[in-house]
Amino acid sequence: MAKRTKKGEKGVFDVDKIKKEVKEAEKPKAKPKTGKTASEKKVRGKDYIKTGIEGFDQLFEQGIPKGSAILIAGGAGSGKTIMCLQILANAAKSGEKCLYLSFEESEDRLKGHMENFGWDPKSLEKSGNLMIKRMSPHDLARSVEALLAKEKGELMIEIEPVILPEGFKPDRIVIDSVSAIASSFVGREENYRSYIGQLFRYFEKLEATSFLVTETEQVPKIFSPTGVEEFLADGVVVLYNIRKGDIRENAIEVLKLRGAKHLKKIVAMQIVDDKGIVVYPEQEVFGGLE
Repeated sequence: MAKRTKKGEKGVFDVDKIKKEVKEAEKPKAKPKTGKTASEKKVRGKDYIKTGIEGFDQLFEQGIPKGSAILIAGGAGSGKTIMCLQILANAAKSGEKCLYLSFEESEDRLKGHMENFGWDPKSLEKSGNLMIKRMSPHDLARSVEALLAKEKGELMIEIEPVILPEGFKPDRIVIDSVSAIASSFVGREENYRSYIGQLFRYFEKLEATSFLVTETEQVPKIFSPTGVEEFLADGVVVLYNIRKGDIRENAIEVLKLRGAKHLKKIVAMQIVDDKGIVVYPEQEVFGGLE
């Protein structure tokens, strides 16, 4: 039986192979249990985390399964970066190790966002629980392609998808953004697919809960640069910036989440001064989404 494949502008990836890898990854694994922080909860033998974002945690029956890879998808101005900074700020305050890897904005600008909402990044950094690091997507792409060339194009070679700070093992990681990384592989999509697949496997090996930002249309039908990322991810959270007449309104949806029950509707969301993201689980949004 012929393998099913999906074509991009260049290169081909094996859909059946990806699905097989995901099923293998979803099989229960015996892992040693460690002490839990205030932002973690254990239910029926499974560990869950809370984000600390008002209203957002109510969209989940128990929380986000610890170790999940979650896409945070949305268009410009929808609040993706603010949401990820808020998740890490809350976790760092609870004693978790948090790493924000930016492939776009500078460290100072991201810290400025946090200061505007009163999240005090300096004290979180001083405690050793928060690290914000900027990386060049072009340097990353060149490194991956040089290694692939050296190994004669073998796409499943073992590479280090990100370089973690020495001695810093994060509990939560943000990648902002996957779209910026993908743009550095233009014309070499097969190399990007190899990289992104290994990135997901790397985070699983670390046992870190990861949040990967992706840029989309304001009302998206595809939630990641190639469409593969949303399949590999354990969860997809979509942030909307909906135009209604002369104004825009924010909304949020948990599109999918493996291993956890969640509310299946689009609800209102706001970015509030001195607070950050606030979600309103009881306020459904219908108009402007077509």
